[in-house]
Amino acid sequence: MTDDVAALPPDALAQAFVQFAVDCGVLRFGEFRTKAGRLSPYFFNAGLFSDGASLGRLAQFYARALLHSGIEFDMLFGPAHKGIPLATAAAIELARLGRNVPFAYNRKEAKDHGEGGSLVGAPLRGRVLIIDDVMSAGTAVRESIALIRAAGASPHAVAVALDRQEMATEDGADVPYSAVQYVRERLGLQVCAIARLADLLQYLQRQPGEALAAHHERVLAYRQRYGVD
Repeated sequence: MTDDVAALPPDALAQAFVQFAVDCGVLRFGEFRTKAGRLSPYFFNAGLFSDGASLGRLAQFYARALLHSGIEFDMLFGPAHKGIPLATAAAIELARLGRNVPFAYNRKEAKDHGEGGSLVGAPLRGRVLIIDDVMSAGTAVRESIALIRAAGASPHAVAVALDRQEMATEDGADVPYSAVQYVRERLGLQVCAIARLADLLQYLQRQPGEALAAHHERVLAYRQRYGVD
């Protein structure tokens, strides 16, 4: 891990991650429709960390955030599809830091030849930490929990890159809790986020220039309408 990431405390880590996501074009500002049908003034797509250097640095942020969190886990699980490279890269970085853990991921469709099944990688055992980019509805997490429990392991925690800190939806209606809060409070899993919407707002507030100031106002208005604490 490069020194500029390794030495950062949690708050500074979040700010550095937001800057990194902006620099990579992964975090963008404008007008974007979410899965819930909302018009969001920002969009985060971890799939755009699409070269070796950016994915490697992303893994550094995940690893450092996990170490700061103090969450105990025995292995990593990456939900198909975006979670697969995230869990793989994080496992490589953790091993480089002396924390070598197995990892696994699932196929969207079960394989009917060879070894068969929907799971690839290490056998699911012990306390499993699920790695994904963001949680909008928690669907991928719930599917992962079912797979992990069916294998006899324990779904223990979730790590995401960005916690949007906004209301989830159920049957098309807003509910007064976020997907992260649902996973933490109702499913009983610990959650580690590299950065949150609050960190994004803090980043925008500190940046010079009228353009980013305007983005700050729009993101703040969005949080005031849809946000949760």
